[in-house]
Amino acid sequence: MRFEKKDILDIDSLSREEITYILDTARGMKEISQRAVKKVPTLRGKTIVLFFQEPSTRTKISFELAGKRLSADTVAISKSSSSIVKGETLRDTVRTLESMKPDIIVMRHSSSGAASQVAKWVQCSVINAGDGTHAHPSQALLDMMTIQEEKGGFEGLRVSIVGDISHSRVARSNIVGLSRMGAHVTICAPGTMIPVGIEHMGCTVARDMDACVADADVVMMLRIQKERQGGSLLFPSEREYAALYGLNQTRLALAAKDALIMHPGPLNRGVEISTLVADGEQSVILDQVTNGVALRMALFYLVAGGSRNADSN
Repeated sequence: MRFEKKDILDIDSLSREEITYILDTARGMKEISQRAVKKVPTLRGKTIVLFFQEPSTRTKISFELAGKRLSADTVAISKSSSSIVKGETLRDTVRTLESMKPDIIVMRHSSSGAASQVAKWVQCSVINAGDGTHAHPSQALLDMMTIQEEKGGFEGLRVSIVGDISHSRVARSNIVGLSRMGAHVTICAPGTMIPVGIEHMGCTVARDMDACVADADVVMMLRIQKERQGGSLLFPSEREYAALYGLNQTRLALAAKDALIMHPGPLNRGVEISTLVADGEQSVILDQVTNGVALRMALFYLVAGGSRNADSN
């Protein structure tokens, strides 16, 4: 298969075959990170700009490591260090960046749709590292990679996603991706955190967490995104939230015996997930982080024309 896409902007635009190809490519990339010398010359001479307009630890470092392990030159720019703080528009900023001839721009932005707009303005490839509440495609893909490693596939899997669905681009991308790959997705949250019509994306809505988690093969917990809630909580208290929607050992016992516990991070321990569950044997939270580097290496390789170049050799 040849990967023809210039950009990775969301999961919606990826076919089942393309998702499978990305995951297959990422499995091959994972071995590189296990070597004594964690670097290959695959993208030597390529330049990647990490344009992050929101705080990030896992995603930003993961993308940067991914580029460096493929021998690309990486440059990171934050909002505070860009001319946006001086009043420059997003369009002027990215066109200025493009004039320096990068090959790929990785972009995180607080506004939904920002990455798609930037992709229309520039000729280089754009990878969306999270835009508002819209999409986080690389996170969903690394989550799928982790599930596939542990479960062997997706068809018929019961996946429960619990937490701040309204403000979660991770939830939206996973709902679309996992449903497309054949899994059954059920979401659960307080009513104030469930978007109207979310079921049209391919999921079932459960109001009771015990019912949501029962017999689940995968339980994915989400943190409460206070920074997107306008300064006021959408529920009475964190204590009540933990009691009704937190994943503890008692609740975990309702899921399948070999259920995977996932979380995109950062964790609010004692709120959406207990420490015993987060650090327990069923947790694959750190595996998600590990797989994030390999998955993002795969994305760089594919949008840079790796599969096309391989086909022509």
